[in-house]
Amino acid sequence: MEKFDTIIIGAGPAGLAAAYDLKSNGQKVAVIENNLWGGTCPNRGCDPKKVFLSGVEARDRIAQLQGKGFDEVPFVNWKQLETFKEKFTDPVSKGSRDGVVKAGITAIDGQPKFISEGELVVNGQDHYQADKFIIATGQRPSYLNIEGKEHLLSSTDFLSLKKMPEDITIIGAGYIAFELATIANATGAKVHIIHHNDRPLKEFNQSYAMELVKQLEEKGIDFNFNVDTQAIIQQTNGQYFLKADSFELKTDLVIGATGRIPNDDFLDLEKAKVDYSRHGIVVNNKLQTTNENIYAIGDVVATKQPKLTPVGGFEANYVSDLITGKANDDLDLPLIPTVIYGSPKLAKVGVQESDKVVDQDVTSWFTYSHTNEPKAKVRIVLNKKDEIIGATLLSNEADSMINLLTMAIKRHMTHADVIKEIMAYPTAASDLEYLI
Repeated sequence: MEKFDTIIIGAGPAGLAAAYDLKSNGQKVAVIENNLWGGTCPNRGCDPKKVFLSGVEARDRIAQLQGKGFDEVPFVNWKQLETFKEKFTDPVSKGSRDGVVKAGITAIDGQPKFISEGELVVNGQDHYQADKFIIATGQRPSYLNIEGKEHLLSSTDFLSLKKMPEDITIIGAGYIAFELATIANATGAKVHIIHHNDRPLKEFNQSYAMELVKQLEEKGIDFNFNVDTQAIIQQTNGQYFLKADSFELKTDLVIGATGRIPNDDFLDLEKAKVDYSRHGIVVNNKLQTTNENIYAIGDVVATKQPKLTPVGGFEANYVSDLITGKANDDLDLPLIPTVIYGSPKLAKVGVQESDKVVDQDVTSWFTYSHTNEPKAKVRIVLNKKDEIIGATLLSNEADSMINLLTMAIKRHMTHADVIKEIMAYPTAASDLEYLI
């Protein structure tokens, strides 16, 4: 039986970041992975999704300039873009594992289970001990418990489709649903979104969320709110029949985008005296579990902050500093901006409500009108000192602008501070002085 200073369970971005940091500090480190090395983001999540969205963005620009320099608006060629995506995803798992080995970190393949507070077994046969453990096992898609649930595909399945069907239905109205719908729509597929209530993207300002819905409807996406799907029935012709109260729909493919659940139910955490709930592994302000020698980071943690790759990386660096004695303060997460890569994009950061809000329709501004964007809106939230404390943006530029506003909030900038800066013109950033 081999013993390590630290064993990390999960070889995603968070787990690998911790592994490399601990190794660089002289620790004997092992990483255990039971699936794809590199984790969800580069293999079957944000990175491949972004490749597909590059096609959406290219088509959007042409569509916005139809009759203004372009005559034809092509649909995205799914097969070609899928092949292009594989250029990025295919090398990830092997490359991630090879990098671990090259760094002198022990790479272990298989299913780990704790058998005590300081020992685990992999694949039921190989035993390992460590002074510290870090659990970074992430999340996986959850599925509706309805008749025909076996016909539901996940976002992972969507991103690996070899052919886009003519008609596709997505159940759910969160980040993933909007992004997959945007991608499928750009290929020419008829897309339906079904949601059990009338509040899509509940984390966002609803006027902005509904404006995004409107923009996607104008692109041909069919939204069905207050529809609680009860059954999915496969037809003899291969299509699927969705049933709900006073609602029926035939479609070629059904994607479930109704949330994700933590990967904590296969580790036998009880034997390690680690508490967990349906939301994930319970941690304190130092990301320690109920076993002080076991930490949890990333998406598997039962905390309310957004489950995003950069958050997992931040937590990984924090925990590695704790373990190596470089830090002892409680975790203090910075502001976390979030983006929905729809068409247009929707982004937010910071406080969303206050006594002073500047809400502007900026569609006619040159930044957006020169590409003929159909709608661009910016909502800036200020405190009593006129400092920026939050923002919501809807535009093709929202993903880059939200980072600038995050920095402005961090620096407690007011309008007087903003106008002291000189930004490249004409860019979305150069508009900032007119937004507050």
